[in-house]
Amino acid sequence: MKKNRKTAALLFSAFFIALSLFSCNEKQQAANAGELKVTFFDVGKADAILLQSETANVVIDCGEKGDGKKISKLLEASDADTIDYLIITHFDRDHVGGAAKLIRGFDVKNVLTPNYDGTSEEYEKYKSALAEKSITPMKLTEDISFTLDGIDYTVYAPKNDFYGNNDSDENNFSLVTKVVHNKNTLLFTGDAMEQRLSEIMDIGTCTLLKVPYHGRKLDNITDFLSAVKPKCAVVCTSTNEFSGKVQDALKKIGATTYATCFNGDITAVSNGNTIEMSVEKGSAL
Repeated sequence: MKKNRKTAALLFSAFFIALSLFSCNEKQQAANAGELKVTFFDVGKADAILLQSETANVVIDCGEKGDGKKISKLLEASDADTIDYLIITHFDRDHVGGAAKLIRGFDVKNVLTPNYDGTSEEYEKYKSALAEKSITPMKLTEDISFTLDGIDYTVYAPKNDFYGNNDSDENNFSLVTKVVHNKNTLLFTGDAMEQRLSEIMDIGTCTLLKVPYHGRKLDNITDFLSAVKPKCAVVCTSTNEFSGKVQDALKKIGATTYATCFNGDITAVSNGNTIEMSVEKGSAL
Protein backbone atom coordinates (compact mmCIF):
# COMPACT_ATOMS: atom_id res chain seq x y z
CA MET A 1 0.00 0.00 0.00
CA LYS A 2 2.82 2.41 0.90
CA LYS A 3 4.57 1.53 -2.34
CA ASN A 4 1.44 2.38 -4.34
CA ARG A 5 1.10 5.71 -2.56
CA LYS A 6 4.74 6.54 -3.22
CA THR A 7 4.36 5.62 -6.91
CA ALA A 8 1.25 7.78 -7.20
CA ALA A 9 3.06 10.69 -5.56
CA LEU A 10 5.96 10.37 -7.97
CA LEU A 11 3.63 10.27 -10.97
CA PHE A 12 1.81 13.38 -9.74
CA SER A 13 5.13 15.18 -9.27
CA ALA A 14 6.25 14.22 -12.76
CA PHE A 15 2.98 15.50 -14.24
CA PHE A 16 3.28 18.79 -12.35
CA ILE A 17 6.85 19.31 -13.50
CA ALA A 18 5.83 18.52 -17.10
CA LEU A 19 3.29 21.34 -16.98
CA SER A 20 5.67 24.23 -17.55
CA LEU A 21 5.09 27.31 -15.40
CA PHE A 22 6.04 30.87 -16.26
CA SER A 23 5.25 34.32 -14.92
CA CYS A 24 4.42 37.50 -16.85
CA ASN A 25 5.36 39.73 -13.92
CA GLU A 26 7.93 40.08 -11.23
CA LYS A 27 6.81 38.34 -8.03
CA GLN A 28 4.72 40.57 -5.81
CA GLN A 29 2.52 40.01 -2.84
CA ALA A 30 -0.83 38.79 -4.21
CA ALA A 31 -3.72 41.21 -3.98
CA ASN A 32 -6.93 40.15 -2.27
CA ALA A 33 -8.63 40.17 -5.65
CA GLY A 34 -9.65 36.57 -6.12
CA GLU A 35 -8.44 34.55 -9.09
CA LEU A 36 -9.08 34.75 -12.81
CA LYS A 37 -8.23 31.70 -14.90
CA VAL A 38 -8.05 32.02 -18.69
CA THR A 39 -7.76 28.95 -20.93
CA PHE A 40 -6.71 29.35 -24.55
CA PHE A 41 -7.69 26.10 -26.25
CA ASP A 42 -5.50 24.50 -28.89
CA VAL A 43 -8.01 24.27 -31.74
CA GLY A 44 -5.80 25.00 -34.73
CA LYS A 45 -6.29 28.26 -36.61
CA ALA A 46 -9.24 29.27 -34.47
CA ASP A 47 -10.05 31.14 -31.26
CA ALA A 48 -11.68 29.45 -28.28
CA ILE A 49 -11.12 31.10 -24.91
CA LEU A 50 -12.70 30.51 -21.49
CA LEU A 51 -12.40 32.95 -18.57
CA GLN A 52 -13.33 31.63 -15.12
CA SER A 53 -13.49 33.57 -11.86
CA GLU A 54 -14.96 32.61 -8.49
CA THR A 55 -18.60 32.45 -9.61
CA ALA A 56 -18.59 33.52 -13.27
CA ASN A 57 -17.77 32.08 -16.70
CA VAL A 58 -17.11 34.10 -19.85
CA VAL A 59 -16.44 32.56 -23.26
CA ILE A 60 -14.76 34.55 -26.03
CA ASP A 61 -15.24 32.69 -29.33
CA CYS A 62 -15.84 28.97 -29.75
CA GLY A 63 -13.52 27.72 -32.47
CA GLU A 64 -14.66 25.59 -35.41
CA LYS A 65 -17.60 23.19 -35.52
CA GLY A 66 -16.83 20.48 -32.94
CA ASP A 67 -14.51 22.67 -30.84
CA GLY A 68 -17.35 23.49 -28.46
CA LYS A 69 -16.73 20.04 -26.94
CA LYS A 70 -13.42 21.16 -25.46
CA ILE A 71 -14.95 24.20 -23.81
CA SER A 72 -17.92 22.16 -22.57
CA LYS A 73 -15.64 19.53 -21.07
CA LEU A 74 -13.69 22.09 -19.02
CA LEU A 75 -16.88 23.83 -17.84
CA GLU A 76 -18.37 20.50 -16.80
CA ALA A 77 -15.17 19.59 -14.96
CA SER A 78 -15.62 22.85 -13.03
CA ASP A 79 -19.24 21.90 -12.17
CA ALA A 80 -20.43 24.90 -14.16
CA ASP A 81 -23.84 24.95 -15.82
CA THR A 82 -23.95 28.68 -16.62
CA ILE A 83 -22.11 30.93 -19.07
CA ASP A 84 -22.57 34.53 -17.92
CA TYR A 85 -21.38 36.07 -21.18
CA LEU A 86 -20.78 34.43 -24.54
CA ILE A 87 -18.83 36.90 -26.69
CA ILE A 88 -18.62 36.09 -30.40
CA THR A 89 -16.06 38.53 -31.76
CA HIS A 90 -17.27 38.05 -35.36
CA PHE A 91 -18.96 35.38 -37.43
CA ASP A 92 -16.08 33.61 -39.21
CA ARG A 93 -16.59 29.86 -38.83
CA ASP A 94 -13.39 29.51 -36.76
CA HIS A 95 -14.93 31.78 -34.10
CA VAL A 96 -18.66 30.94 -34.14
CA GLY A 97 -18.33 27.24 -35.04
CA GLY A 98 -18.74 25.77 -31.54
CA ALA A 99 -21.31 28.29 -30.30
CA ALA A 100 -24.41 26.18 -30.97
CA LYS A 101 -23.18 23.38 -28.70
CA LEU A 102 -22.53 25.78 -25.83
CA ILE A 103 -25.89 27.52 -26.24
CA ARG A 104 -27.72 24.20 -26.23
CA GLY A 105 -25.68 22.72 -23.38
CA PHE A 106 -25.51 25.58 -20.88
CA ASP A 107 -27.61 28.35 -19.39
CA VAL A 108 -26.21 31.25 -21.42
CA LYS A 109 -27.20 34.52 -19.75
CA ASN A 110 -25.89 37.03 -22.30
CA VAL A 111 -24.68 36.81 -25.90
CA LEU A 112 -22.66 39.72 -27.32
CA THR A 113 -21.88 40.03 -31.06
CA PRO A 114 -21.06 42.74 -33.59
CA ASN A 115 -23.99 44.19 -35.50
CA TYR A 116 -23.94 42.30 -38.79
CA ASP A 117 -25.07 38.90 -40.11
CA GLY A 118 -22.91 35.92 -40.97
CA THR A 119 -23.38 33.62 -43.95
CA SER A 120 -21.80 30.28 -43.00
CA GLU A 121 -23.49 27.01 -42.05
CA GLU A 122 -22.00 27.41 -38.57
CA TYR A 123 -23.64 30.81 -38.23
CA GLU A 124 -27.03 29.36 -39.18
CA LYS A 125 -26.64 26.64 -36.55
CA TYR A 126 -25.76 29.29 -33.98
CA LYS A 127 -28.93 31.23 -34.90
CA SER A 128 -31.04 28.06 -34.63
CA ALA A 129 -29.64 27.33 -31.18
CA LEU A 130 -30.47 30.87 -30.04
CA ALA A 131 -34.02 30.46 -31.29
CA GLU A 132 -34.42 27.11 -29.51
CA LYS A 133 -33.38 28.70 -26.21
CA SER A 134 -35.29 31.97 -26.82
CA ILE A 135 -32.07 34.01 -26.50
CA THR A 136 -31.82 37.42 -28.14
CA PRO A 137 -28.18 38.44 -28.66
CA MET A 138 -26.98 41.97 -27.99
CA LYS A 139 -25.66 43.25 -31.33
CA LEU A 140 -23.27 45.94 -30.19
CA THR A 141 -23.13 49.34 -31.82
CA GLU A 142 -21.68 50.95 -28.69
CA ASP A 143 -19.16 49.82 -26.11
CA ILE A 144 -20.50 47.94 -23.10
CA SER A 145 -19.05 47.37 -19.62
CA PHE A 146 -19.91 44.94 -16.84
CA THR A 147 -18.33 43.58 -13.66
CA LEU A 148 -18.15 39.95 -12.52
CA ASP A 149 -16.54 38.93 -9.21
CA GLY A 150 -14.91 42.35 -8.95
CA ILE A 151 -13.32 42.00 -12.40
CA ASP A 152 -14.13 44.76 -14.90
CA TYR A 153 -14.93 43.91 -18.52
CA THR A 154 -15.27 46.38 -21.38
CA VAL A 155 -16.31 45.14 -24.82
CA TYR A 156 -15.48 47.60 -27.60
CA ALA A 157 -17.83 47.71 -30.58
CA PRO A 158 -16.54 48.37 -34.12
CA LYS A 159 -16.64 52.03 -35.10
CA ASN A 160 -18.00 51.48 -38.61
CA ASP A 161 -20.89 49.55 -40.11
CA PHE A 162 -18.99 48.68 -43.30
CA TYR A 163 -15.35 47.68 -43.83
CA GLY A 164 -15.31 46.31 -47.38
CA ASN A 165 -16.69 43.59 -49.63
CA ASN A 166 -14.02 40.90 -49.19
CA ASP A 167 -14.62 38.02 -46.78
CA SER A 168 -11.56 39.01 -44.75
CA ASP A 169 -12.97 42.52 -44.25
CA GLU A 170 -15.45 41.04 -41.78
CA ASN A 171 -12.51 40.58 -39.42
CA ASN A 172 -12.62 44.31 -38.75
CA PHE A 173 -16.02 43.88 -37.08
CA SER A 174 -14.20 42.01 -34.29
CA LEU A 175 -15.35 42.87 -30.80
CA VAL A 176 -12.36 43.69 -28.59
CA THR A 177 -12.56 42.85 -24.89
CA LYS A 178 -10.48 44.47 -22.16
CA VAL A 179 -10.46 42.72 -18.77
CA VAL A 180 -9.08 44.59 -15.75
CA HIS A 181 -8.27 42.43 -12.72
CA ASN A 182 -6.76 44.74 -10.11
CA LYS A 183 -3.25 45.53 -11.50
CA ASN A 184 -3.53 43.16 -14.46
CA THR A 185 -5.09 44.08 -17.79
CA LEU A 186 -5.89 41.38 -20.35
CA LEU A 187 -6.75 42.31 -23.94
CA PHE A 188 -8.55 40.03 -26.40
CA THR A 189 -8.57 41.28 -30.00
CA GLY A 190 -10.33 38.63 -32.12
CA ASP A 191 -9.28 38.87 -35.76
CA ALA A 192 -8.86 42.65 -35.79
CA MET A 193 -7.08 43.76 -38.95
CA GLU A 194 -5.54 47.11 -39.91
CA GLN A 195 -8.69 49.27 -39.77
CA ARG A 196 -9.85 47.81 -36.47
CA LEU A 197 -6.39 48.08 -34.91
CA SER A 198 -6.34 51.75 -35.87
CA GLU A 199 -9.65 52.16 -34.01
CA ILE A 200 -8.22 50.70 -30.78
CA MET A 201 -4.66 52.03 -31.02
CA ASP A 202 -5.29 54.18 -27.93
CA ILE A 203 -6.86 51.41 -25.83
CA GLY A 204 -3.96 51.50 -23.34
CA THR A 205 -1.27 49.10 -22.19
CA CYS A 206 -1.91 45.54 -21.10
CA THR A 207 -0.29 42.77 -19.11
CA LEU A 208 -1.45 39.98 -21.43
CA LEU A 209 -2.45 40.28 -25.10
CA LYS A 210 -4.33 37.77 -27.24
CA VAL A 211 -2.53 38.64 -30.47
CA PRO A 212 -4.96 39.63 -33.26
CA TYR A 213 -5.74 37.57 -36.36
CA HIS A 214 -3.85 34.40 -35.40
CA GLY A 215 -0.49 36.14 -35.53
CA ARG A 216 -0.67 37.05 -39.21
CA LYS A 217 1.35 40.01 -40.44
CA LEU A 218 -0.62 43.26 -40.56
CA ASP A 219 0.67 46.61 -41.82
CA ASN A 220 0.24 48.31 -38.43
CA ILE A 221 0.79 45.36 -36.08
CA THR A 222 4.19 46.69 -34.97
CA ASP A 223 2.65 50.06 -34.10
CA PHE A 224 -0.14 48.33 -32.22
CA LEU A 225 2.23 46.12 -30.22
CA SER A 226 4.34 49.17 -29.35
CA ALA A 227 1.20 50.97 -28.17
CA VAL A 228 -0.24 48.22 -25.93
CA LYS A 229 3.16 46.99 -24.66
CA PRO A 230 2.12 43.51 -23.43
CA LYS A 231 4.35 41.75 -20.93
CA CYS A 232 3.17 38.44 -22.33
CA ALA A 233 1.26 37.43 -25.45
CA VAL A 234 -0.76 34.42 -26.57
CA VAL A 235 -1.33 33.48 -30.19
CA CYS A 236 -4.18 31.11 -31.10
CA THR A 237 -2.89 29.77 -34.38
CA SER A 238 -1.49 27.05 -36.59
CA THR A 239 2.19 27.02 -37.55
CA ASN A 240 1.64 28.31 -41.11
CA GLU A 241 -0.42 31.30 -39.89
CA PHE A 242 2.03 32.68 -37.31
CA SER A 243 4.17 35.24 -39.13
CA GLY A 244 7.89 35.27 -38.41
CA LYS A 245 7.78 39.08 -38.61
CA VAL A 246 5.13 39.17 -35.87
CA GLN A 247 7.26 36.83 -33.75
CA ASP A 248 10.21 39.18 -34.21
CA ALA A 249 8.06 42.21 -33.31
CA LEU A 250 6.91 40.51 -30.09
CA LYS A 251 10.51 39.69 -29.17
CA LYS A 252 11.57 43.27 -29.90
CA ILE A 253 9.11 44.69 -27.36
CA GLY A 254 10.13 42.05 -24.80
CA ALA A 255 6.83 40.16 -24.66
CA THR A 256 7.05 36.57 -23.43
CA THR A 257 5.09 34.76 -26.13
CA TYR A 258 3.13 31.50 -26.26
CA ALA A 259 1.36 29.91 -29.24
CA THR A 260 -1.19 27.10 -29.21
CA CYS A 261 0.45 25.50 -32.25
CA PHE A 262 3.66 25.00 -30.22
CA ASN A 263 2.38 24.88 -26.62
CA GLY A 264 -1.03 23.16 -26.85
CA ASP A 265 -3.65 24.47 -24.42
CA ILE A 266 -2.36 27.57 -22.62
CA THR A 267 -3.57 28.68 -19.20
CA ALA A 268 -3.09 32.12 -17.62
CA VAL A 269 -3.97 32.56 -13.95
CA SER A 270 -4.18 36.11 -12.60
CA ASN A 271 -4.25 36.82 -8.87
CA GLY A 272 -4.65 40.53 -9.50
CA ASN A 273 -0.94 41.34 -9.28
CA THR A 274 0.81 38.62 -11.27
CA ILE A 275 -0.12 36.27 -14.07
CA GLU A 276 1.20 32.71 -14.00
CA MET A 277 1.29 30.93 -17.35
CA SER A 278 1.19 27.16 -17.82
CA VAL A 279 1.33 25.15 -21.04
CA GLU A 280 0.77 21.54 -22.05
CA LYS A 281 4.13 21.26 -23.77
CA GLY A 282 7.24 23.19 -24.67
CA SER A 283 8.12 26.62 -23.37
CA ALA A 284 7.72 30.27 -24.26
CA LEU A 285 9.02 31.24 -27.70
